[in-house]
Parts: sequence; C-alpha cells; structure tokens
Amino acid sequence: MSAFSLSSIRKKKELEANSKNYVKPTTVLPTEDFTKTEMLVQWNKYAQRLGDKGFKIMESLLLINDPTLDGTDITIELPNEGSKLDFESQLNGLLGHLRGHLHNHNITITVNVNETIETKRSFNDQDRYNRLLEINPNIELLRSTFGLDLLS
Repeated sequence: MSAFSLSSIRKKKELEANSKNYVKPTTVLPTEDFTKTEMLVQWNKYAQRLGDKGFKIMESLLLINDPTLDGTDITIELPNEGSKLDFESQLNGLLGHLRGHLHNHNITITVNVNETIETKRSFNDQDRYNRLLEINPNIELLRSTFGLDLLS
C-alpha cells in the first residue's frame, strides 16, 4: 500500500482510534508514612545536590525557611512572586526526589507567598547547633554520648 492512499489513511485513523481506547493498567504506588524530620533531611539533601550542580538560586529558595508538613502536604513560604515562579519551575524534580526517597507518592507541595517573611540565618556555632537540633533531635544524644562540646 502507498503511504498516501485512501486505504492507508483509513487504516491509520482506525489505529489512532483504537489506541485512544486503550487504558493503561494502573499500578499501586507506595504510600508509606514519614516524619517531618525524614522529610527535612531529604529536602536538605536535594538542596545540597542542586547547589553542587550549580543551581544556587533554587538551593537558596529551598533553604530560605523550613517547610511545614501536614499529612502528605508540604507547604513552603517564599518571599515574593518571582521566587515562587523560580521554585515552581523546578517543582517536579523536588517532588520526584521526595516521593522516591520517602516512598510516598501522595506528597504534594503548596507554595505560599509571604512578603513579610524573615529569613533565619545561623551566624555562630550555637545558632547552627540549635538549627540542626530542630531538624534532628538525635544530635543531642550524639553530642552527649561522645562528650562533644561546641567551639566558641
């Protein structure tokens, strides 16, 4: 048959119609529970990976403040609309990372814009330690077990 004959065009249309009716079989995706600490660890790992690749703006947007977790919904506040647009352009990569490493495909991320947001920066060793302690309370156990002190 010629590619431009009426019968080949008719066959092509029939194939397209049949392929539209095909329903892809669904698979059950994992939905394991996770804690805020586990989510923050993966969030920070992803930010670190982006920073290593040279995506410093996205890294700073991820680390500007800690996201909040409500079930499987993660909410982050950003300082302006431009930041929101930059963040949303890279959202699929972040979602893929979190869903894969936390084994939960129900995770969603909501971005809120808060023009009055204050960035919390760690300036000294004690501030950094307190920040890490917020993320992972087991650091205090590690410090006390090995008799570690903060450098002044």
